[in-house]
Amino acid sequence: MTARTKNTKTAPAYRCTECGWTTAKWVGRCGECQTWGTVEEAAGGTRARTRAASSVQKPAQPIAEVDSRVAAYMSTGNPEFDRVLGGGLVPGAVILMAGEPGVGKSTLLLDVAATFARGTAQNAGQNPPAHNTPAQGTQPPRPVLYITGEESAAQVKLRADRIRAIADTLYLTSETDLGTALAHIEQVNPSLLVIDSVQTLASAEVEGSAGGVTQVREVAASVIAAAKERNMCTLLVGHVTKEGTIAGPRLLEHLVDVVCQFEGDKHSNIRMLRAIKNRFGPTDEVGCFDMHEDGIAPVLDPSGMFVSSTPHPVAGTCVTVTMEGRRPLLAEVQALLDQAVAPAPRRTVSGLDSARIQMLLAVLQRRAGLNVGKLDCYVSTVGGAKIAEPAADLACVMALASAAQNKPLPRKLAVFGEVGLAGEVRAVPGIRQRIAEVGRLGFTHVLVPASPTGVGDVPEGVTVREVTTLGEALALLFPQK
Repeated sequence: MTARTKNTKTAPAYRCTECGWTTAKWVGRCGECQTWGTVEEAAGGTRARTRAASSVQKPAQPIAEVDSRVAAYMSTGNPEFDRVLGGGLVPGAVILMAGEPGVGKSTLLLDVAATFARGTAQNAGQNPPAHNTPAQGTQPPRPVLYITGEESAAQVKLRADRIRAIADTLYLTSETDLGTALAHIEQVNPSLLVIDSVQTLASAEVEGSAGGVTQVREVAASVIAAAKERNMCTLLVGHVTKEGTIAGPRLLEHLVDVVCQFEGDKHSNIRMLRAIKNRFGPTDEVGCFDMHEDGIAPVLDPSGMFVSSTPHPVAGTCVTVTMEGRRPLLAEVQALLDQAVAPAPRRTVSGLDSARIQMLLAVLQRRAGLNVGKLDCYVSTVGGAKIAEPAADLACVMALASAAQNKPLPRKLAVFGEVGLAGEVRAVPGIRQRIAEVGRLGFTHVLVPASPTGVGDVPEGVTVREVTTLGEALALLFPQK
């Protein structure tokens, strides 16, 4: 019987060919990926521990002597994409973009790749530029490699012609083998690499099918190693599951530097890009894009898309200010109340939380004395906007009160604040940013909750009224004769 040494240990007898999970005895179902029939006997009995290297090629250096200019931000030429990334692309950074099928991930990345390849991408310097401030100067054309595994090169070329994403230094290849893709990277030596998608590449050296846990782990590790070695920016497209999470191992999100979520409704042209993880910038920024027939375009001022342009005031409408990350956006809430024909009144809500609207209706009836409990209620947002934060409560209540009394609210009025069950109006974060956005867009009156720190500097021509209860707000907007 062979004695065990200190530097060796017995390897598990069985291993999952799909995800690499190991176990001491055979089981029919993998305990990690829950796949049936993939657990097989593992070859080899012992595995040696990793020992320290005999020499170090690049010794460690004091942090003060590290040259940080190597990681300078480079603008992609798309201001909304740069906003989410924190200022632009960082050399050697690996960015994972996930989203539902058909939302426009490939279209956005193809447009970014062509803009970067044309040389119109601007160098933002060592620090990220201020938002909405263009950087000075342009960069020369840079090689960009676009690897697609879901479509043929001809199909991608058709999309590029449609969205005018053609550049002389943009190289395109259709490949699903990881080894061949790495050979293309060595041949082109790109400054920017786009892989669409990471679940379509597979390595012949690793067991499992493309998109499996083992293959995704190997593909991600190989691509990240190449990106760090060459100081190459890398954009990866990732699939999502039916629950909305990124497909593949959770390790993939830990390996990459930035994880972005591309969201949008198929019935609306508006697309939102959010950063879930960002090692180089904030994770509370949101980029807004307009998806149209000729491609996708950044929307620098999206507030106008969520506010109706009716020439005359209409009862039941109220404008509010929401915060998408650190960006204030104006949105309009519309309410319609009608006599119920059924014993149980209808409650139809679009773009808002239906349970929240039910609560606000009860508060409006109990605290304000408006008989709305027996009326059919329809509440919606304009332009397909989705509002989840409680700061829109006061605007929803004012729209319902306006519809119940058939009295339109004053023009150029914006309202925001959280409403409690006792009828109090609570303060919300970002009051000063919201008021500044309202003044920038030409509104003259703002109804806000009272804040202990005050509202700060008010833009010229804007009147701010602070309220503490729902009764005060109704008395200001609907004075009794």
